Amino acid sequence: MKLLLTSAGVQNASIRDALVDLLGKPIADSSALCIPTAAYPMGGPASAWRFITGQTPLPMCDLGWKSLGVLELTALPSVGEERWVPWVREADVMLVAGGDATYLCHWMRQSGLADLLPSLRDTVWVGLSAGSMVLTPRVGADFVEWQSAPDDRTLGVVDFSIFPHLGLEPDNTMAGAERWAAEIAGPAYAIDDQTAIKVTDGTVEVVSEGHWRRFPA
Repeated sequence: MKLLLTSAGVQNASIRDALVDLLGKPIADSSALCIPTAAYPMGGPASAWRFITGQTPLPMCDLGWKSLGVLELTALPSVGEERWVPWVREADVMLVAGGDATYLCHWMRQSGLADLLPSLRDTVWVGLSAGSMVLTPRVGADFVEWQSAPDDRTLGVVDFSIFPHLGLEPDNTMAGAERWAAEIAGPAYAIDDQTAIKVTDGTVEVVSEGHWRRFPA
């Protein structure tokens, strides 16, 4: 897949330009599916509704898409792959909400979406916070809120971890990021809300109008 891993959505012109580049066409000509699943353990139904309707300061669903649908992962096992797989394949982009990355990881596996990802070569994945972190190998214990999570491991689609919302007091300080990186013990990035990580064909590019830091393995 083509990845745009954000901390807080499409916050500035640089991130928006990166999104359009990944799409290969204007946003207004692109069809999107939004995935609110990660929001439920932390924010509940009101948080999911705000994400879907664009009633947040985190630009994702309200960017002016040609079409927008909701892909709720917890429903997919009962819908059947013959129904939902074509929906995913026909979409240009998936917009993935924040919340708890381990809960999202669980339902990506249970639904079958995780297994489908390698075949979606032209689809763009735009993650917001946990929606980005779910594609990394680990999120770190501090970012696990779901009580049923066995550990902090996630899908490992990319080989680096992400510390989002850098600079957001009191927890997401650079000192906190340094402690987190020591626990992760692998390549990682700390990114603020004006930063995203663009991944195409294994090439990683930081897109930023803010602050970020790379931690080597």
